[in-house]
Amino acid sequence: MRRRVLPLTLVVLLSCLLASVGPAQAAGYRYWSFWERSGDAWTYATVGPSTGVPSDGDVQGFRFAVSQQSKDAAQPRGGAVFGVVCARTPAQDGRKRVALVIDFGTSADAPVGESPPATRTACARVSPDATTADALASVAEPLRYNSGALLCAIAGYPRVGCGEVVSAGESVGGTDSGSGPSVGLFAGVAVVVLLGAAAVWQTRRRRHV
Repeated sequence: MRRRVLPLTLVVLLSCLLASVGPAQAAGYRYWSFWERSGDAWTYATVGPSTGVPSDGDVQGFRFAVSQQSKDAAQPRGGAVFGVVCARTPAQDGRKRVALVIDFGTSADAPVGESPPATRTACARVSPDATTADALASVAEPLRYNSGALLCAIAGYPRVGCGEVVSAGESVGGTDSGSGPSVGLFAGVAVVVLLGAAAVWQTRRRRHV
């Protein structure tokens, strides 16, 4: 009996299409990053807002975005000067002032169905031992944290989610991710079609053997 073998072209196409419908690679995480202003530059904070204790006159920032690593994280947009942000918040004995920049990010980084508010600045006047989280809570409630003390939302944004993985093929922004068929769907349909063609070819081979 002659051995039946699929045509080489069909085998190659099947292999490529099956590989194309595999799991997508992670593109990054959607989260709030925490920054400190030093001179004219932003520096990624080495501690979290719940443990960092800013000094009077400090400028700190938050940015919501999709990032892979801290070194690639999107910085708060624009500069910030303490004297400008806190110009209308006079100093008080026994209190400190911290200038905050809150950048809600772009539509491209927003969870599906949500739109980012405009970037805002605020001057928090808090007790000397207050943390950055305390300062932020005084000017931008409601804040939301997860069980691991990760900051999930500032001023209620975003409504849901917390540091979730964003895959390379995921549609982000304020539009519906189901607006059209995905590449994976087309690839899956093509696999089915090719498998059907293979079955027909095998049937015809049997009739001639």
